Order: sequence, then structure tokens, then C-alpha cells
Amino acid sequence: LTAYFGLLEIGRPQVGETVLVSAAAGAVGSVVGQIAKIRGCRVVGIAGGEAKCRYLLDELGFDAAVDYKASDWREQLAAATPDGIDVNFENVGGEIMEAVMARMNLFGRMPLCGMISGYNSGEPMRADFSSILMRRIEVRGFIVSDFMDRFPAATQELATWYLEGRLKHQETVIDGLEQAPEAVNLLFDGGNRGKLVVRVSDD
Repeated sequence: LTAYFGLLEIGRPQVGETVLVSAAAGAVGSVVGQIAKIRGCRVVGIAGGEAKCRYLLDELGFDAAVDYKASDWREQLAAATPDGIDVNFENVGGEIMEAVMARMNLFGRMPLCGMISGYNSGEPMRADFSSILMRRIEVRGFIVSDFMDRFPAATQELATWYLEGRLKHQETVIDGLEQAPEAVNLLFDGGNRGKLVVRVSDD
């Protein structure tokens, strides 16, 4: 639901536009990219490591993937977005967000879902307000509960896409409540694919 409302209500992607999503192999990002493809967009995902990038391309149908752990990630970003970026679904923040904003098209839209790169830094997150101004970028933070009254209809559409095979779902499962700290570390280190779940019992 976070992916659905953030992308469709704030990002408002149009057919043929370029949609970029950071943390693209995660629970929210992976769904954002798939919905954007359903809506006829060109989709670029940013993820950490070659395996995750292959997952985006081979299993989720993304058009391009950028490995932010590679030394040439900025060059990869430029090559993946030759016509700029119309919608940036932001999950990460930091220098990746700054590089993406520099490639945003005029009147681009930026649903601001998360800033995970800075949650533990103790420093305020930076934003390139000059790019926002000159490119007339619409930036809007949101919490999924903002759209609670529309959950039933959204859930029905998501379920339809899933049953049709147009929307895929993956979980990273950690067994045992005692492993919860490891799960938290995985979340912040980008070690999971899809939704991260701690299974406390087989029952």
C-alpha cells in the first residue's frame, strides 16, 4: 500500500515516463517498480550489489539497474537515465538522492517515503533546494495511513495484479526472535530482498 499510494497519488506516473526508485530490491521499492511497469513507464532501480541488480532486471522486469556499491555508480545512473527522471520514489536520501535530483526533469515528482541512509547519522539530511526550485520539482513526504480510507480499493487492485502474475512478492525470513537484532542490521545494511520477516514460531 505504501508503494501504491506513494507512486500513483504523489508520483502520478504517465505512460513513457522514467520512474526511478531507490532501495529498489526492498519491500516497498520492488513493488513501486512493478507498478510503474504496469502503468507503462520505463523503470530504473538503485540497489546494492550485482545480485540485487540482476534480481531487478531478470525477475522484476526493471529496464535498468544501478549498483550504488560500485565505484562507477554515478556513471551508471547517467547511462540509465539518458532522458532524465520524471518520478523519483525516494527511500534512501543522502548523496544518492542528491545525484538523482540533479537528473530530474522539469516538473518532476518526488514521493518522499524514507531517508534510511541518515536515520543513524545524527546529522540533518541535506536537500538541494536549488534543483527543486529551478526544475520545479514537487516533493511530498507521506505516511501510508494518510490514505487509510482508500485501503480497500487499493488492496483489491493489488490483489488482482498479484493473481494475474503481474506483481511478484519476495520475503527474507529470519528464524527466531533472538535473531531480531540481526534482522534490524540487515534492514539498515540492505541485506534483504523484499519484505524482511522475523519468524518466531513455525506455528
